[in-house]
Amino acid sequence: MKRIIDERLADRKRRVERRLDKNRYPADRSRPVLQSPQVQFELAGRGVGTSYGGLALVQQLVRRLALAQAIDERLHLFKVHLPYHESDHVLNLAYNALCAGRALEDLELRRQDEAYLDLLGAERIPDPTTAGDFCRRFTRADVQALHEAYDVARRQVWSEQPPEFFAEARIEADGTLVETAAECKQGVDLNYQGRWGYHPLVLTLANTGEVLRLINRSGNRPSHEGAAEQFDQCLALCRAAGFRRILLRGDTDFSQTAHLDRWHAQGDVRFVFGLDVTAGQHVEADDLPDTAWKPLKRPTKATASGPPRARPARVKQQIVEQRQFKDIRLVDEEVAEWPYRPTACRTTYRLVIVRKNLQVSEPRQGALFEDYRYFLYLTNDCESAAEQIVFSANKRCQQENVLAQLKEVRALHAPVDNLLSNEAYMVMTSLAWNLKAWLALSLPEPAQDKRRQRSAQAKPPPSAKQRLLGLEFRGFVNSWMRLPALVVKTGRRIVVRLLAWNAWLPEFFRLAERLRRPARGYRLRC
Repeated sequence: MKRIIDERLADRKRRVERRLDKNRYPADRSRPVLQSPQVQFELAGRGVGTSYGGLALVQQLVRRLALAQAIDERLHLFKVHLPYHESDHVLNLAYNALCAGRALEDLELRRQDEAYLDLLGAERIPDPTTAGDFCRRFTRADVQALHEAYDVARRQVWSEQPPEFFAEARIEADGTLVETAAECKQGVDLNYQGRWGYHPLVLTLANTGEVLRLINRSGNRPSHEGAAEQFDQCLALCRAAGFRRILLRGDTDFSQTAHLDRWHAQGDVRFVFGLDVTAGQHVEADDLPDTAWKPLKRPTKATASGPPRARPARVKQQIVEQRQFKDIRLVDEEVAEWPYRPTACRTTYRLVIVRKNLQVSEPRQGALFEDYRYFLYLTNDCESAAEQIVFSANKRCQQENVLAQLKEVRALHAPVDNLLSNEAYMVMTSLAWNLKAWLALSLPEPAQDKRRQRSAQAKPPPSAKQRLLGLEFRGFVNSWMRLPALVVKTGRRIVVRLLAWNAWLPEFFRLAERLRRPARGYRLRC
C-alpha cells in the first residue's frame, strides 16, 4: 500500500473517532445535534461520481481470474455479438446484485449511471428487457457450461490458498422454496407447504460458503431429486482442485442410500446424512441397554469479555406460562450408536443416534411428564467419536444461513417466465455471492494475522479473511461496494478516488494492491 494512502486512512480514522468520542460533547448543548444548515445544490461539470466505487475492485478480480474469457469460451448463445457478449450479460446481472439491485428493472439505473459505466469501461450495458431475453435463451447444457466457467475461476482462487485449506472439502446440499404469485410461469407447482413456486437444489462448499451448483426444479419435486448427480460433479471438482478428503452432508431428505456404497468405495469420501426414524429403528433404540447411552455434552459457548451484564427478562417464557401454552423444555441429551446397513446398500455403516430427553408441561391439563425424541445420523466415518459426528451434522445448519444470504442477493428469485430461464437467472445472480467469497480468499493476510494463527491460543481471533468470508451480503455491499467515489478518465487510465472512510478500507486497499496487474488497469486512491 502506498504511504500516502496509509497516511490518509489513518487521518480519516482519527477524524471519525474524534467525532464519535463519547467524552467529547459539543460546546452548545442547548440545541439538537441534527442541525439544518443552508444547503446549495449544484450539478458537477466534467467530474462524475458513483455510490458504488467498490465495484472497481470486483472488476479487477474478474479480470485477474479471466472470468469473462472463461464464460465466453464455454457459453455460446449468440450467433453475432451486437454488441454484447455472453459474459457481458452474466456479469451485468451479478454486478446489479452487488449494487443492491433487487429486480431486473434496476438495470436501468445502472445504465443511466455514467460513472458506473466508466468503472466497467463500458459504453453501455444491457437493459432489463434484453437481460430477460438472454435468460430465455438457455438450455440445460448452457447452464452446465456456465457452472463449468465458474469452476475455472474458483479453482484459480483455490490454488492460491495455503496447504491446510485443502485438508477437507465439506459439501452440503439442501432444497429451498422460491415462492411466486405469478400465474403464467411455466414449471411452478404446489410445494409441500401448499404454496406455489419453484424448489431449487443448492450445493455449497461449507469451507467458504460458495455456491457450487444451483439447479431449479418444479415446486412439487422432492428435495433429494438430482442431488446425487450434482454431488458427483462437486466431488470431481474438489478432487481436481487438490482437496485430500471430501465430506458430504445433508438432512434426512438427502440420505442417498442407493449411492452410498459407490461413494464409500472411492476412499477419500466421507458422508454424514440424517436418517428418518422408522418404527423399527424407534423400537431398536428403545431396547438399547442404559450402558449404551453416553451423555452428549455440547461445547461451551465463548464467554463475553468485560464485566457481566444483567440478564434480560424472558418475555416469551412469561407469555407461555401466562396463557398456559404447551411448554417443551430440553432436559439433557444422550448419544449411542450401532452398525446399520440400509436396504439399498451392501456395506454396513455406522448409525449414530441422539436421544433428546424432554420435559413437557400442559398447564390446562395439569400434566407434567417426560418425553424423548430420536435423531439419526448415518456415516461411514469410523474414526471420529460419536459426539463429533453429531456436532459435524449440526454444523450443516450454516447452510440455512447461506440460503438466507442468497435470498438477500436475490439469487433465489424468479423474475422470468419459465423454469429454465429462471434457473439461468439464479445461477448468474448467485455469482455475486461467489465473487464476495473469492474476494475474501484473495485477501492477503498481514504478518500479525499469521502469527496469531500460529500462536498457542486455544482460539485466536478471526483474521480479516475469515471476517470477510463470514460477512453478510448486506454488510458486504455497505462496506465494500457502496463507497462514494469520484471517477476520472485520464488518458488510458481510470482513477477512482474514494470519498468516504470505513473500517474495512485498509483491507480494501491491500486487496487492490494484490489484484493490480503490471499492465494498465484501475488506480484506486483516496
